[in-house]
Amino acid sequence: MITAVKTLLGYQETVPQRTSSSGQWQRLLIVCMVVGLFTFIVLPVIELMERALQNRSGEYIGLENFFTYFSSPSLFQSAYHTVTVAVITTSISVGAALLYAYAIERTHMKGKTFFTYMALLPLFAPTMMYGISLIYLFGNNGVITTGFFGTLEDWFGIGEWDFEIYGLKGIVLSEVIFTFPQAFLILKVALSTADQRLYEAADTLGASKLRKLFTVTLPNIKYGLVSAIFVCFTLSFTDFGAPKVVGGQYNVLATDVYKQVIGQQNFSMGATVGIILTIPAVIAFVVDQIIQRKKEGGISSRAVPYKTPNNKRRDRLYTLYCLIVSGMFLLLFGAIVAAAFVKVWPYDFSLTFRHFGFGNVAGDGLKPYWNSLLVSSITAVVGTFLIFLGAYLVEKSRYMKVIRKVSYFLSILPIALPGLVIGLAFIFFFNQRMFQVPFTSIEFMNPFNWLYGSMTILVLANLVHFYSVSFLTATTSLKQQDKAYESVSEAMDVPFYKTFARVTLPLSLPAILEMAMYLFVNSMTTISAVVFLYSPDWKLASIAMVNMDDAGDIAPAAAMALLIIATNILVRTLYEVASRFLFKKTHAWKR
Repeated sequence: MITAVKTLLGYQETVPQRTSSSGQWQRLLIVCMVVGLFTFIVLPVIELMERALQNRSGEYIGLENFFTYFSSPSLFQSAYHTVTVAVITTSISVGAALLYAYAIERTHMKGKTFFTYMALLPLFAPTMMYGISLIYLFGNNGVITTGFFGTLEDWFGIGEWDFEIYGLKGIVLSEVIFTFPQAFLILKVALSTADQRLYEAADTLGASKLRKLFTVTLPNIKYGLVSAIFVCFTLSFTDFGAPKVVGGQYNVLATDVYKQVIGQQNFSMGATVGIILTIPAVIAFVVDQIIQRKKEGGISSRAVPYKTPNNKRRDRLYTLYCLIVSGMFLLLFGAIVAAAFVKVWPYDFSLTFRHFGFGNVAGDGLKPYWNSLLVSSITAVVGTFLIFLGAYLVEKSRYMKVIRKVSYFLSILPIALPGLVIGLAFIFFFNQRMFQVPFTSIEFMNPFNWLYGSMTILVLANLVHFYSVSFLTATTSLKQQDKAYESVSEAMDVPFYKTFARVTLPLSLPAILEMAMYLFVNSMTTISAVVFLYSPDWKLASIAMVNMDDAGDIAPAAAMALLIIATNILVRTLYEVASRFLFKKTHAWKR
């Protein structure tokens, strides 16, 4: 090991000159990381909390805004609606994803690669797209609600379907589609490992299939199941895009924040609703972290890999189920494609490209799309570098242990913050010229005021919004690497950045590419984190969709969604090709 690292680092047998410059640089970077995280995560949230305790004029009124909110029947009803949507969505999404993941991991059915990609397809689209698709399928002039434009009535005597998509049904359907891939990925990993000996013991004791499910399978995946439940609940509880399109009069907390800020310009009440929106997400995050800490290795070194028994009837049933789920996803995406290329739905079905011009609706043509490409690319490049460097300092450095623990906490904190809350907090933090120390009368010039309305603040919002998942991806990769690399390089007085560049980066390339892809795709599709922060010069594609929906221009919104989807699929394809090529180059030693 030592010889290999010496060769890789270009070590020459010389008398080592002890120096502490490497340690000093690491300490400096760790401090800078903590200051940056505290400045752009904690301070905006504190500013949001302070604004929630003020009235419109900025006068301190304590908890009066909260009392006003919960004493208003219409406003309190939004909280009830939000919980209802989250509970129903979580139940359906986790159950459906569990069956789908079981089909991929525990059967011999064919086409698993195809079905896996179909399950991940909704990840590439903004949540608003699901609502638009449902409108074209189940709206007043939808394909299905009108009996496929009367053909079913002509052929079978079936007329229009009495199905109202606006309201609870539409929101839940959209949220299920939105959260399904997240739950599927978690449960797929949970089901990928199992100890064959447990199933053999159950068979020996004469346990039925149902009993094995509740005594072996579910206990083995309980931590993944809990994570999937909390992820689905949090995502559906805080989502803004789907309720915005198909919510109708069924208000939820996310749309209340938008209405208070954009519609009524009541930023204090918007901050109040934002805090209320955050509380369940924080609770879910804390509970999930506590449960994960109790997790122990379920698979021992003596475990026998699970062998899927042959059962053709089971395989056929799960193939049919996966075909139905995949068909539903393809139907939704097909509706978007049709809406983008049809002249006037549902009156003129001749093909056209005019909806892709966006000149008559958004007024900016393709500018929002190019803005999104630029912002997403910068977010992916800069974000990947900063996040990975931060994860490296937390995991690999041996200096300033307490501060590194604080850095870790601050790095995973954003995962509990809804995008709307981050955007609203950024408004309060960056928009004011004079910065007042929270809960004091001390004021000084805000050094970050110039960022408001610029492209930089959009990049910062995306970085904060998606920081935690990328950070956890990086730390997971770094934990798998032998700590001897850093020990040997330090013993040879090799600067840490040399080890970082020649050893750590090549070994972490798959994770780095995954981080970049994740940041890019989510920056292209996000609405909530940037809906309050964009300026006329920096309108993004997802925001253009919101504006088109407000104006009733659904077809151009569908066309913009299609551009976003095509771009994300292309990026994902390039990622797959690049990761395979780089893996062969950097991991040749494994073969």
